[in-house]
Amino acid sequence: MKDIVLKTKDLCKSFANNGLQNHILDEVNLEIYKGDFTVIMGASGAGKSTLLYCLSGMDTITSGSVLFEGEAIEKKKEKEMSVLRAKAFGFVFQQIHLVSNLTMLENILASGYLIKEKTAKQVKEKAMHLLETVNMKEAAMRLPSQVSGGEAQRAAIARALINEPKLIFADEPTGALNRKNGSDVLDLFTKFHNKGQSIIMVTHDIKTALRASRLLYLSDGQIKGDMSLAPYDGQMLKEREMQIQSWLMSMEW
Repeated sequence: MKDIVLKTKDLCKSFANNGLQNHILDEVNLEIYKGDFTVIMGASGAGKSTLLYCLSGMDTITSGSVLFEGEAIEKKKEKEMSVLRAKAFGFVFQQIHLVSNLTMLENILASGYLIKEKTAKQVKEKAMHLLETVNMKEAAMRLPSQVSGGEAQRAAIARALINEPKLIFADEPTGALNRKNGSDVLDLFTKFHNKGQSIIMVTHDIKTALRASRLLYLSDGQIKGDMSLAPYDGQMLKEREMQIQSWLMSMEW
């Protein structure tokens, strides 16, 4: 039986619009399991990114609860949440939020220094190891403006992993990349997932969804579909894509 790392109880998120409540998430109940590569899909405007931000504590919820390792994160104070996000969560976004006047290495170090559990030397060694792992060691001293979008996103993945997070949250991480760079980034996610990293990713792209070990389908503010997949095999892509397409059609995607 898989360990639950994150779960929701009747999670609701709504916005006021001209005096009316617009319900984006409506009593969502789900469990995220340790070691899974969970991909959330759904039609445009279904609330996929909103759900991701609520799960990570980056957005407040209207009602219900989000429990990380059994603790309700919505009850934590902002300082406690900042520590939790820095220590236990890693983030990779579609827009690559690297600090423009810091080098690739410095961007990673800045996140690593937030957790004062290792010496500066240990953090730097870890950062250099991650840069090497994502094939960015030679670009360690370059600024974001001096690398391609794909290279910057690979560095962003290294930054997300610097504090050995229990969960990586990724919001359309290949959305702004061309096919080659996007494939390279997905290869990295698959590589780290195969090493045991738990990942939650939002995407609208079937090619990206191929990497999942589990697919969730969000519709009308609720999880309407849940499918487990066999381990990713680059030699079985056509069969896997047909399986996912069939499932999405059954979800009326």
